[in-house]
Amino acid sequence: MRLFPLLLLFLFSTVFNTSAQSEKEPFAYRDLFDLQYASDPRISPDGQWVVYRRMGFDIMKDRSRGNLWRVSGDGTQHQKLTSREGNESSPRWSPDGKRIAFTASSAEGTEIYIYWTSTGKTARITQLPQSPSSLSWSNDGKSLAFSMHVPEKPPISADIPEKPEGAEWAAEPRMTDRLKHEADGKGYMEPGFKHIFVVPSSGGAVRQLSSGSYNHAGTLSWSPDDRYIYFSGNRNEDWEYDFRNSEVYRLDVQSGDIKELTTRQGPDRNPKVSPDGKTIAYLGYEDKVQAHQTTRLYLMQSDGSNSKELSEDLDRSVEDIVWSQDGKGLYFLYDDKGNTKIGYISTSGKMIKKADNVGGTTLGRPYASGSFSVSDEGIIAYTYTRPDHPADIVVIDGKNDRRLTHLNEGLLNHRTLGKVEEIWYKSSFDGRDLQGWIVYPPNYDTSKKYPMMVENHGGPILNYGDRFSTEMQLYASAGYIVFYPNPRGSTSYGEEFANLLFNNYPGQDYDDVMDGVDALIEKGIAHEDQLFVTGGSAGGIMTAWIIGKNDRFEAAVVAKPVMNWISKTLVADNYFYYANSRYPGQPWENFETYWKFSPISLVGNVKTPTLVMVGMNDLRTPPSEAKQLYHALKIRKVETLLMEIPEAGHGIAAKPSNLMRKVANTVAWFDKYRKDK
Repeated sequence: MRLFPLLLLFLFSTVFNTSAQSEKEPFAYRDLFDLQYASDPRISPDGQWVVYRRMGFDIMKDRSRGNLWRVSGDGTQHQKLTSREGNESSPRWSPDGKRIAFTASSAEGTEIYIYWTSTGKTARITQLPQSPSSLSWSNDGKSLAFSMHVPEKPPISADIPEKPEGAEWAAEPRMTDRLKHEADGKGYMEPGFKHIFVVPSSGGAVRQLSSGSYNHAGTLSWSPDDRYIYFSGNRNEDWEYDFRNSEVYRLDVQSGDIKELTTRQGPDRNPKVSPDGKTIAYLGYEDKVQAHQTTRLYLMQSDGSNSKELSEDLDRSVEDIVWSQDGKGLYFLYDDKGNTKIGYISTSGKMIKKADNVGGTTLGRPYASGSFSVSDEGIIAYTYTRPDHPADIVVIDGKNDRRLTHLNEGLLNHRTLGKVEEIWYKSSFDGRDLQGWIVYPPNYDTSKKYPMMVENHGGPILNYGDRFSTEMQLYASAGYIVFYPNPRGSTSYGEEFANLLFNNYPGQDYDDVMDGVDALIEKGIAHEDQLFVTGGSAGGIMTAWIIGKNDRFEAAVVAKPVMNWISKTLVADNYFYYANSRYPGQPWENFETYWKFSPISLVGNVKTPTLVMVGMNDLRTPPSEAKQLYHALKIRKVETLLMEIPEAGHGIAAKPSNLMRKVANTVAWFDKYRKDK
């Protein structure tokens, strides 16, 4: 008699558990440590394999990690490249496709390794004092070129008595006489210069090719006969103060002689030798000292003569150029309206688009990113992203697109993400078309009223787009509609649009953001009594500027801002870089203009409750900038909170735990002022 009730109970339990298991949860903080993404895909010369760096986060060590994986061109074979567990990066196929050079780190430092595809064996071929970069195979496969920092002694050395054994004296002072002596995320820059080296691909003695007190950096490109290496740098006598300039050089591998091939004022860089060795493609522009200038593609003869612009009909910056094997054109990356694309341009200047949606390697916010490579037959492998997933590997052969990886299926197939929607609206200032994106909370209900958060991007000469973003998704999961716009000054809309901030920042970019807010209110998506605003770096500047201009927002989070252009310009790691491109003259020469565009000049107007956030090791927008806002608001008795993040530089979210803290504290501050809570 008891069997029937028990059977009913079993059936009810089974149905309930099945329903619970099938119901998708919103994206959550802990999911960060389960996310993975592909980066630096390198397709083999024959197009049969792609080796790439598979990235993830180490929950115990709170940092990113990456190992090399390879996948067949049809996606059927997907496996880890080596048995190593340390970080691996920079995979580069040998010209014959039989070996892969890469770098890997260990407790002893970063070294160069070789992997043999026929045997699966790996060998370390170097023992270097510093980390190598810019790996490049010679065409005969016998050598690898790379660049590496070579230390130098400090400018002076003074002796003091030796300390007694066991004594605890202060650390040695840092001494520098360089214009650029520190870098955000790295700290103090040890004296020395980057030089070019070669090492036999079978292992052996490492030989330094370049010399002199100059930096030799960027991509390295061999001539077909392996006699020369082309590179970019600045070997001008006054190179330190000529910091906007770089030239293309030719280095003789045997003698070490260096010939300068370009001479104009501006950043000429990233030389790539054509397959026949007769032509050099390179990137750059003639410096007009503006807020933004479009990077263009040029061709010249191998001796530096007959330079001509190839991309003059494309009003977008060109990056990551790759010659086609037949030498008839080049592949490249460019951003257009917030989306990164792969293009191809013939040597006669005819351009076609090859792929959309490149990116997905900056997980925090939806910035441009990603990379690609091309096989001998023109098959392209690239990092592919959409708003619902980070970078995976896709290959295109001119006929079909094949997605080779689905790295996050196990996680994201069981999560409900916020829907991302594109929006265009008009500028109230000059009638321009402006672009932005909206992220709706998971399971968005049009009959309900939601708070809206404006998330301003950094730069300001950068762009957001329709790419995956953990921060936007976490805000949406917390019940906020997120609006992220590309106001004037953003890239991917042409040089004139980005350069509208020249000597005018912040300016009408503020109006562009507010016009977007008004457009969403008019559509019934946002509501006047439920507005919040945040942003980091240039987005922090914009947020501070907004609350100084109006009090429409219930609360604000100002992250790593510049509050005072006078103090910032002379304290930050790039202190020497702003004069004339941002504002005319140095701060002491143009005090009024620097002050006019400083958000601190508006602080007397602020009524909005404000959380101020900064990394304590930030060298780009130093903590003193954030404290100026916090201290001013405290003096004025405006509700405020200062959040200082230990051991964090300008990239607050570099550690996954700090990304979570950034988002969680932003949400907690806004939740305090939500009218629907």
